[in-house]
Amino acid sequence: MMKKYLKYLLPVLVPFIILLLPASSFGIDGMTLVEQRVIAIFVMATLCWVLEPIPIYATSVLIIVLQLLLISDKGLWFTKSAPAEELGHLISHKALMGTFASPIIMLFLGGFFLAMAATKYRLDVNLARVLLKPFGQNPKFVMLGLMMITAVFSMFMSNTATTAMMLSILTPVIALFGRDDLGKVAFALSVPVAANIGGIGTPIGTPPNAVALKYLVDENNISFGEWMVFGVPFVVVMLFIAWLLLTTLFPASIKEINLNIKGRFLKTPKAITVYVTFVITILLWLMGGLHGMNSYVVALIPVAVFSMFKIITKEDLKKISWDVLWLVSGGIALGVGLDKSGLAANAIEAIPFAELHPLLLIAGASALCLLMANFMSHTATANLLLPLVAALGASMHSLLPYGGEVVLILAVTFAASLGMSLPISTPPNALAYASGHVETRQMAKVGVVLGIIGLLITYAMLYVLNQLSYVG
Repeated sequence: MMKKYLKYLLPVLVPFIILLLPASSFGIDGMTLVEQRVIAIFVMATLCWVLEPIPIYATSVLIIVLQLLLISDKGLWFTKSAPAEELGHLISHKALMGTFASPIIMLFLGGFFLAMAATKYRLDVNLARVLLKPFGQNPKFVMLGLMMITAVFSMFMSNTATTAMMLSILTPVIALFGRDDLGKVAFALSVPVAANIGGIGTPIGTPPNAVALKYLVDENNISFGEWMVFGVPFVVVMLFIAWLLLTTLFPASIKEINLNIKGRFLKTPKAITVYVTFVITILLWLMGGLHGMNSYVVALIPVAVFSMFKIITKEDLKKISWDVLWLVSGGIALGVGLDKSGLAANAIEAIPFAELHPLLLIAGASALCLLMANFMSHTATANLLLPLVAALGASMHSLLPYGGEVVLILAVTFAASLGMSLPISTPPNALAYASGHVETRQMAKVGVVLGIIGLLITYAMLYVLNQLSYVG
């Protein structure tokens, strides 16, 4: 009973105690009241995202509201009554409110419109039907094809929506396996594994990627196509390893499988508009260097086209994952608070990172992220760690040369998506577990192995790319 109440009390009591403590107790010289309030909000967000006394998207909204009340230039009158030196730098209310309409939010909104239109006009199912044909009827290769299609869809659609669609396609196939045939475990796990890995391939594939983009700006800016240059090879390598792991751990007894997906491509004017817009949007994302538009601007093209031709109606708008957009915006706002208040830079300066090797920092930060991502939302994990990691990278520019800051941010971002050891780790895992064909220990075995291998491959790929960029 006490544990139940702690879930609600801790997110209130701990930040309140932090606000009452003297600034000197934090070990940061010259800490201001604004910085102290940011710490309290950060701790509150951490406890709320881990314990979930309220929905995780509600935590994000609460972050923004508390920042507006306590640390903004238009906050409550008594929060601004201290002397300027003691109070610190108040943050513009426009900067905090602007996180709800950040370019990153617009990028995700465009991705949601594409995904909804593809599902509504059966582009996703029909692509799966066509693309899976070449893989024949051998269970191993059918599963490889299934994983490849799932990963590709997850690059541009919600991982959860992709998993739900592919699992529904798989239902009659899994029924072909005997009760004790391990092959059905492999097939049931292949979909969430591929969805989680596939989301790493593009900036819109998963919310942690969007959070990372917030810190990949100016000299560290990465375009949509540049992200895919290293994201897609990583996905390909990880998919192949995941396929080998699943076929080895859970071999199928049956020798032949028939994946019968019924359907045909629609040829109505609206369906053709969806197909053309889908292709044009992706091409524009990939060729940003030629036309001058960035990925955020391109993302609004399908929003305009689908709205104008009534492909996405006002009823469809109600089905958009607004909770994901709010969750991401709260993470961006948390980063704004840490950055603009000066807390992140001051905290990093107070820690003797200069004594540590940069590679140790990259490995430690990404390993911590992987561990956290297995027990809480990937987006919440990225929201908590990336602001600190970005400040750390900026403060260690001399120790992380040749794009090392980018390497640090990407290593942590990739690690967030590799957390898939438990049913609670990610919605695709929960959907697969709910199918009744997978046990927690089986999921954990695959998730732990892939997480560790994924981190090692991340380090190797980013090291090679870092060296190439240096040579170039």
